[in-house]
Amino acid sequence: MKEVEASFLSAIYEIIQSNIDRYITLATLFVAIVFFVSGRIRADLVALCALLTLILAGVLEPAEAFSGFSNSVVIMIVGLFVVGGAIFQTGLAKAISSKLLKLGGGSENKLFLLVMLVTSAIGGFISNTGTVALMLPIVVSLAMAAHTNPSRLLMPLAFASSMGGMMTLIGTPPNLLINDALKKAEYKELSFFSFLPIGLICVTVGILMLPPLCRKFLSQKRDEEGGKRKGKSLSELANEYQLAQNLFRVRAVKGSFIIGKTLQELEISQRYALNVLEIRRRIQAQKSFLNPVHQKIADAKTLILENDVLYLLGEFDRIQAFVQENKLSLMDAQQTEGQVEAQSSPPAFSGHLRFDTIGMAEVVLLSNSKLINQPVKKSGFREKYTINILGIQRGNKYILQDLKDEVMHSGDVLLIQGEWGKIARLSEKTSEWVVVGQPLEEASKLTLDHKAPIAALIMLGMVLAMVFDIVPTVAAVMAAALLTILTGCFRNVEAAYKTISWESVVLFGSMLPMAVALEKTGISSIIATGLTSSLGDYGPRALLAGVYVLTSLLTFFISNTATAALFAPIAMLSAQKMEVSPYPFMFAVTIAASMCFASSFSTPPNALVMSAGRYRFIDYVKVGLPLQVVLGVVMMVALPLLFPF
Repeated sequence: MKEVEASFLSAIYEIIQSNIDRYITLATLFVAIVFFVSGRIRADLVALCALLTLILAGVLEPAEAFSGFSNSVVIMIVGLFVVGGAIFQTGLAKAISSKLLKLGGGSENKLFLLVMLVTSAIGGFISNTGTVALMLPIVVSLAMAAHTNPSRLLMPLAFASSMGGMMTLIGTPPNLLINDALKKAEYKELSFFSFLPIGLICVTVGILMLPPLCRKFLSQKRDEEGGKRKGKSLSELANEYQLAQNLFRVRAVKGSFIIGKTLQELEISQRYALNVLEIRRRIQAQKSFLNPVHQKIADAKTLILENDVLYLLGEFDRIQAFVQENKLSLMDAQQTEGQVEAQSSPPAFSGHLRFDTIGMAEVVLLSNSKLINQPVKKSGFREKYTINILGIQRGNKYILQDLKDEVMHSGDVLLIQGEWGKIARLSEKTSEWVVVGQPLEEASKLTLDHKAPIAALIMLGMVLAMVFDIVPTVAAVMAAALLTILTGCFRNVEAAYKTISWESVVLFGSMLPMAVALEKTGISSIIATGLTSSLGDYGPRALLAGVYVLTSLLTFFISNTATAALFAPIAMLSAQKMEVSPYPFMFAVTIAASMCFASSFSTPPNALVMSAGRYRFIDYVKVGLPLQVVLGVVMMVALPLLFPF
């Protein structure tokens, strides 16, 4: 008898506790939504607070709460940010966007149409997450080139990837989930293109509705990106100090007297009053694909080898004397470092200056600097920091010749050259000088154009691995991300980490466990079962609408994959009870789950563009909710026609 009483009391306690957990979960979800909509607190912080509340209340165990951060989708998002960053950093995004810009002719409407069509086409064959990550840097470059706000194109990009995912079986995880449910119930499996009519309808509705919605709710005005930029751009510095007009390139051809000697032995500065800026050397043939020419700052111990190219700053008559006395070859403006033979053209180098590893900046000398009244040759910049002084600006005067003996004054602005990291080190000695601008930030804006073919091959390999399912999707993405780092598509690992939008990662990883809480407390099952039983008497079309609406509403709060997994068996059971075909109901589940545009975290594409587009939660509601409602109405008409009951 006591055992029965204990069992009964235990059951009562579990019921009470489960009810408390439900109330806590619903209250937490409601408060989180309020803060998401208000936009007063960052979305990732709101999501983390909601997650912590569920842990402290005992609704979720720590392992359950943090399972979202080990989810393959979240890990894949991290890798895709890195791949996308490499596409941008190597200039590949800019090259592709320039092609699209030519097709679009600079018209925002044409560019919008191109983005929608290209993205949806790609989204049909690889995951919508992968599609957005590949297209995001391209679309940002496209928007900047067209002088339009990226936010006008990035949200349509995210939505188009989800719409394109409805065209094929592998386009989005919910498609695979409903196919698996049909297979388990011993119905005919869906073919690769069973979804194509649905996808085409979605894309058509998106193309018609998104332009007016984006024009009304998304700003056309571009941000100034941090306000006024401090310091001058590299091109501005080069023009101001007239580097192109005074810069010459000479090659150490076979038989040259300088081969086998160091710069210290040659005393080029002392003998010819020339400044050696850098040396470029063609590396071994087997490595030429990665980087055919090595860029090296000139220092005293640099040994000159055959075919080395020296960049010299100085007057032309002194350049000629140096070339003639040492049997060198003077290169013209069009000749590349990889070409050994000189061409007969004007000798001054007016071509493109490379700043991928070596950069320039300005340094202002303070009145208490130890360099005041010292000649440039005693500055110690080259010996201590491996930094060259290229010129001095004193008032409105620019001193570029015979620098080694020029005495430095308080307030002088020195034009310096060196590796980006070493220029940044000069900022640490603030008591004697001030480095104008942010060297590392300036370096990050420069693209490594010679790495673009590598980034393109890595991207292509990742896409093929996804399409043909050679390896798991997450493995393909992480392998591609790692390859972009190892092959030098970034200047360093830190640059790769900076491409990751941690706000999006934390937001998505924190919201995934919300689905666990809703399922664990029985909230999802109660709502779904109640709606299904109440609408069944009104016929299959009413039940179809109920399944679609409920799936769409739940996807507003939790991930589309979790929602589809929850509703697929419910939709199947409902169709079987009414003795009608399950296909329209299963398609309703995957469409409603995938076409959730009114939330920033319901699908990975929405989360991916949130940071880049500087969107707030309410922006998704304004643009996505009308589109979502219209799509739902269209699908209630189209689904019974395409897949009869």
